[in-house]
Order: sequence, then C-alpha cells, then structure tokens
Amino acid sequence: MAVRDILLLGNSLLYKESEKVERDELEKLEPVFEDLKDTLLEFRDEYGWGRAIAAPQIGVFKRIVYMHVNQPIVLINPVIKLRSRRKVEVWDDCMSFPDLMVKVKRYRRCKVIYRDTSWRKQSMYLEGKLAALMQHEIDHLKGILATQQAITNKSFSLRSERPEGK
Repeated sequence: MAVRDILLLGNSLLYKESEKVERDELEKLEPVFEDLKDTLLEFRDEYGWGRAIAAPQIGVFKRIVYMHVNQPIVLINPVIKLRSRRKVEVWDDCMSFPDLMVKVKRYRRCKVIYRDTSWRKQSMYLEGKLAALMQHEIDHLKGILATQQAITNKSFSLRSERPEGK
C-alpha cells in the first residue's frame, strides 16, 4: 500500500493510548496492515535493522503490531498474559528514535495472547530478545516509550557508541 512517516521522539502523539480493534473493523484496517509492513521494510532497508512496528508509530491509534522476524505476523489487540519473574537489562532501540539506545529492564519470558487477521485467537511464548521486543511494542500501544523506562538517567547511548551497534 504505502510507506508512512514514522512519528519521532518529541511528537506528543506517541504518548497517546491506542484503542482496541473490534472485529467489524478488520476489513477497513487491511490497508493499515500493509502500510505497517511497507513502512517496516523501508525502514529496514534504510537503517539495516527493525523487527517490529506498532500502529501508533505511523499515527494509527489502534492496538496493532506488525512483526517480521522469521516470518511476517500481524498481532491485533496483543496482551501479555504471563511473564517470568526475572527481568533482564537490555538496550532498547526504536524506529521513533533510530539513533538512540535506552537501557531498560524487560521480562525474560512472556506469553502473548492476540487475534490474527482472520480474528482467530492466538498465543505465543517468547523469550530473550523477542520477549523484550514484544514488551516494547505493546508499550507503544499504551503510549509508553523506552525513554520513560530508562533504568537510570545514564541509561542512554547513541547507536554509534554501542560496540555492537545494538
């Protein structure tokens, strides 16, 4: 469909909570699913990274996440139902602030419940980097950015300053 502009850090809309998707909205949201895909792939081509994008990042305030790690997947109304007790420190990156890294704490494992594009209820268990990624994207749906969850006021780094670039 179309590559959309990604809302950048400083845009107050990023702090807006997204609305739940209703079943009767699916058909009209199909172009949004495509736009999320196109926008993620374009970002990945330009920056060399990017695994997921939340609808609010393109100005659509619906609870939708598009993730493309091994295969593309649209998660509608995702909710984290189970979490590990243990949290780990990770350097979060974000397409809304591509040159900034933020050290945050994320649950090591989680179970996510969501609807697919056919409105079937699905679930997935994630751990490590994918669990952290999903928590990051669901935070976007709540209007929460990684910058608000920094471990300390020194938990920020430029991407170019990170030894591994991530």
